[in-house]
Amino acid sequence: MTRIGVLGSGRIGQVHATTIHRLREARLVAVADAYEDAARSLADQTGAEVRETEAIIGADDIDAVVICTPTDTHADLIEDAARAGKAVFCEKPVDLDADRVRACIATVEDAGVPLMVGFQRRFDPHFRALKDALEAGKIGEIEQVIITSRDPAPPPIEYMRRSGGLFRDMTIHDFDMARFLLDEPIRRVLATGAVRVDPAIADAPDLDTATVLMETGSGTQVVISNSRRASYGYDQRVEVHGSGGMLQVGNEHEARLTAATGEGFSSPVLLNFFMTRYLDAYAEEMRAFIDAIGKDAEPPVTARDGLAALLLADAAAKSVEEGGWVEV
Repeated sequence: MTRIGVLGSGRIGQVHATTIHRLREARLVAVADAYEDAARSLADQTGAEVRETEAIIGADDIDAVVICTPTDTHADLIEDAARAGKAVFCEKPVDLDADRVRACIATVEDAGVPLMVGFQRRFDPHFRALKDALEAGKIGEIEQVIITSRDPAPPPIEYMRRSGGLFRDMTIHDFDMARFLLDEPIRRVLATGAVRVDPAIADAPDLDTATVLMETGSGTQVVISNSRRASYGYDQRVEVHGSGGMLQVGNEHEARLTAATGEGFSSPVLLNFFMTRYLDAYAEEMRAFIDAIGKDAEPPVTARDGLAALLLADAAAKSVEEGGWVEV
């Protein structure tokens, strides 16, 4: 059984801690947070202890740490945990600076411990089925990938000031999804961005609306559509067009119900939050991390995957700034 400590007791820390608490293959030993009340509340829900971050990293009764703290703390905590011999799961990104990510990867590799980065969409059963169908050759050679990702509303401005911008915070999931689905690397990126939702976002400074076009060496095209506003709910769709057909994953609704009347067809509203839309994905993601530890195997999503997605985000930001294609 893998003994785990969770660093950070905010929203995503609560998701991971609750998941670990429910898994038979793991035991949640301790949680930490800069705000003791948050840690205490999570500990009460899961039966874990409340400990300081340093105590969790150095503890003999903990095998792995799950890092759910603010982004600017990730790399340092990863390195501290790796040097302490702990397996590490860290929410994306490892850092907002690619060189800092490379240095962190080197430290982890020197320590010889596993490091998994949190891109939960890879573990969503619907997107997993899409990937399986592509690998089975269901639609032949991939020609186009269209990814739609729109949030119901923007996060707080204070959060956006620390997030690294739309591409590194939000679109980075879509960059990873594109890499997950494709069987070849992305060669160049063209992006456009604007502030259409809230003028205050420009002062962050950030964007709230973006479209990204990417191209592989063979000419396969990827289009990503992002918005911080979707009045109809959390919009998460993927379509892949190939030489032999098309595959599509649609949105998840609050209920799988369609009503047909003389006025037309209607369905319940979409799920409205990432933690409900991807609840199953988070559970499968954590199970995959624990499974990798038990088998002494490389995790299915590594820090190098995180770095690759970050480099695409950097290229998109540079494209918006310079107004042209950026080679990756």
